[in-house]
Amino acid sequence: MFSHQVLVVGGGLAGLRAAIEAHDRGVDVAILSLVHPLRSHSGAAQGGVNAALGNAEEGKDDSPERHAYDTVKGSDFLADQDAVEEMTNDTPERIYEMEHWGCPFSRNPDGTIAQRPFGGGAFPRTCYGSDKTGHYMLHTLYEQTIKRGIRVYAEWTVLSIVVQDDLVNGLVALHMPTGQVEGFTAPAVIMATGGAGRIYSQSTNAIINTGSGIALAYMAGALLKDMEFVQFHPTCLYPTNILITEGARGEGGYLVNNRGERFMKDYAPTAMELAPRDIVSRSIRTEIAQGRAFEDVYVHLDLRHLGQEIILERLPGIRDIAMHFAGVDPVKQPIPVLPAQHYTMGGIGTDSWGQTPLNGLFAAGECACVSVHGANRLGGNSLLETVVFGQRAGVRVSEWVKGNGAANPARVESALGASNQRLEELIAGKGEEDPCLIRQEMGEVMMEKVGIFRHRDEMEEAIAKLRELQQRLAHTRPLYGGKRFNLDLLRTYELGGLLLVAEVIAHGALVREESRGSHSRRDFETRDDQDWMKHTLAHFTPEVPRFSFSPVSITKWQPEARKY
Repeated sequence: MFSHQVLVVGGGLAGLRAAIEAHDRGVDVAILSLVHPLRSHSGAAQGGVNAALGNAEEGKDDSPERHAYDTVKGSDFLADQDAVEEMTNDTPERIYEMEHWGCPFSRNPDGTIAQRPFGGGAFPRTCYGSDKTGHYMLHTLYEQTIKRGIRVYAEWTVLSIVVQDDLVNGLVALHMPTGQVEGFTAPAVIMATGGAGRIYSQSTNAIINTGSGIALAYMAGALLKDMEFVQFHPTCLYPTNILITEGARGEGGYLVNNRGERFMKDYAPTAMELAPRDIVSRSIRTEIAQGRAFEDVYVHLDLRHLGQEIILERLPGIRDIAMHFAGVDPVKQPIPVLPAQHYTMGGIGTDSWGQTPLNGLFAAGECACVSVHGANRLGGNSLLETVVFGQRAGVRVSEWVKGNGAANPARVESALGASNQRLEELIAGKGEEDPCLIRQEMGEVMMEKVGIFRHRDEMEEAIAKLRELQQRLAHTRPLYGGKRFNLDLLRTYELGGLLLVAEVIAHGALVREESRGSHSRRDFETRDDQDWMKHTLAHFTPEVPRFSFSPVSITKWQPEARKY
């Protein structure tokens, strides 16, 4: 059995930043990561990270307060405004910290960090490193982790969070190279496991982004907040769903339908292609539905007018992706794009220091919901969230462990036995159901019935289907029993939790009878501030999720019509 003061689950940006902060405050911290940290999905972020630095000529008057307003407006006024201001006020310090640690941001001629426009922003405030910003930031934080000698348990998958009497005692995890299940004792755990994109059949997310960390916290007793808000990125490569960064539109790219029209003039005449993502995604889906798409499936993202020099300098990764995965050179041809699931706005409910109501359980990054994104996240705010709230979670967890006792190893030992028993039951099998087909059907029903546009009838059908899949999961075929990298076993083990999270998304969307941000209902087409200016909180029960509600924090900006 392993023992530490703090266990961070997840080796992406939020997890690394939290671990660095805890270490620097004198805490024994370790990281458990499903993959090597440099393979974390944070590295797939392309376009940039927002900060009110005022480095662009058009952005000299930018400020954290203006950044906060754009974020609140982009959220369709569901974000907690006090938390948003805390984030935007912390932002410049976090970005300069990354710069001083060696992150190779692109530069202006005067040497300052370059900034480009992103959707929903009043100024060019998105700091970037070419179109590989997440990759650069991830390497930078991993270097700092190695420098400090922080223990990293790579290729471990967490099977359960050990909680008794609302108190965290540690984790049970499986070492994938050996198949050995081990206990980890710690009085505090930080979940930093990313989003739940792979619950949907079409997603930009890596295959590791299943939402399993969210499910573990939910089943341990944490609340899931605002899970009905799922972001669909408007420009994903057809047919692979690989992300095509918003930075391509920030540099001046056009969205064009099969008539050769820049159709965003009909949906967001001022912002055009740089409207917030929910608006652009709905616009593209509407163009497809009304017969103005190519092959009735996709539209074009046209970069040709930018010229080869700008594309090679600022969007080289996008050119590589388009050429290798679609056979298209954006210097000469438009890129075929369509919307796909991209980001989980909801997550494990926390305060602005990453703390959950469960004593000793914290969360940061995409798996958490503070809430600073509300009903729709602005591009460039996700990388920002990881370093701001990762750092803040590291601060608070350090205070927590210094003021509380040690974990109880006996409770971890008991949970270890239960996890081993569950694995043996799956290996033995009691039926003929193929878990791979169950996962596939889950993704398809979520995409078809809880997607960009929603309706009560379809969501009720989705919930019924998800419950059917939960029942079928109890009758899976015998699984391969080998120990080394047994992904058949691990993916089946986590599937029950994913079905629960999918049901929370669908049920929360059914409960919320309005349209707001990414949640667009055909049967309730307007925003309803009188009845629905509130957060949904899902409580785990063995039958169906139970929902309660909490108020939205409104400090400076009263809700207004959202126009771009």
